[in-house]
Amino acid sequence: MTGPRPLPGRSLRTRLALFYAAGVFLAGVVVLAVVTLPLVGIQSTVPAHRPGPSTITGTGHGIGPHQLLTGSAVALAVLVPVALVTGWFVAGRFLAPLRAITATARAISAGNLHQRLGLGEPADELTELGGILDDLFARLQASFDAHRHFVANASHELRTPLAGLRTLLEVALADPDADAVTLRSACEDALALGGHQERLVQALLALATSERGVTRRDTLDLAHIARRVLTSRLDRATEKGIDLAEDLTPAVTTGDPRLVESLVANLVENAIRHNHPDGHVRITTRTSGTGAALTITNSGPVVPGDQLERLFQPFQRLVPDRDSRHDGYGLGLGLAIVNAVTRAHHATLTTSAPPEGGLAITVRFAHPPHPHSPHQREEHAELTP
Repeated sequence: MTGPRPLPGRSLRTRLALFYAAGVFLAGVVVLAVVTLPLVGIQSTVPAHRPGPSTITGTGHGIGPHQLLTGSAVALAVLVPVALVTGWFVAGRFLAPLRAITATARAISAGNLHQRLGLGEPADELTELGGILDDLFARLQASFDAHRHFVANASHELRTPLAGLRTLLEVALADPDADAVTLRSACEDALALGGHQERLVQALLALATSERGVTRRDTLDLAHIARRVLTSRLDRATEKGIDLAEDLTPAVTTGDPRLVESLVANLVENAIRHNHPDGHVRITTRTSGTGAALTITNSGPVVPGDQLERLFQPFQRLVPDRDSRHDGYGLGLGLAIVNAVTRAHHATLTTSAPPEGGLAITVRFAHPPHPHSPHQREEHAELTP
């Protein structure tokens, strides 16, 4: 990490002091030109019988125009250094908050993002800038903390199947009496672990794609997407004895079709997986004054209200899921992808946990701002973990 580069040329304080002194000097020159110079051309009127020098007389001793001009020039010359000193002092006072901002920003790094400027009073443009930077530093700290937490969790989630695969292969190779049946069983378990790793990597890529933001916006209908997702999940719901109900009315919005389909798919998967046998899942699309809305409600275990926000963070589960390795779901990333897609589309996400159990999740998208226009097509990775 390189240190700060020296300031090129004069510092801002020096430039402000010179600017202040130059302004005072120019003002003095203007005053001298407007007031003093006309006096030079004044010729005193003297009676013919009283000749005398051309002077301007007053109550005291007479002052000639040239003496007045010389005194003004001397006063102007004295005023310049006084203006420089005053400008230097005033500039230093006004630039003190800026120096505090520079010093704090220079000290902040990935290890001490907790520092804040805290300029306080008086309230002016510089303190307003300090408040904006404090908010920026707070968001950066939250982002770095979330990044570290995510990397730690992802490393743990990836290490677990790798360790299991290594142990499985070592046990199979260490058994001198292993026959074809034993080795085939070990290979099947190894394939299952490999499939779990592949799905986890796909889910991580989906999350990264969602957090990257929307790179294309097309006009889409949430009802069409929801119907397509429900059709593809019908067999899985039937196997678990879960009733899929729909109330799909046209709900047009704009967004990335792949990301929105990923959002709907992960919501449906979560509703089917975390459900009771003979439970139900209901999906509704509608249009309201605020935009297009998608709502999914499902039966299931009771979810404590204080756990709702945590479930939308990566690798967070309500209860440990021991069977996720075998059926391919339960990676703890589905609702995190839903949250990321929602934020990427500037939509709103509301969640409630009914007392009888299950979840009710609503995502509200904005109305299309203008008719559909062609956008650049960009292919995305498959987004359903």
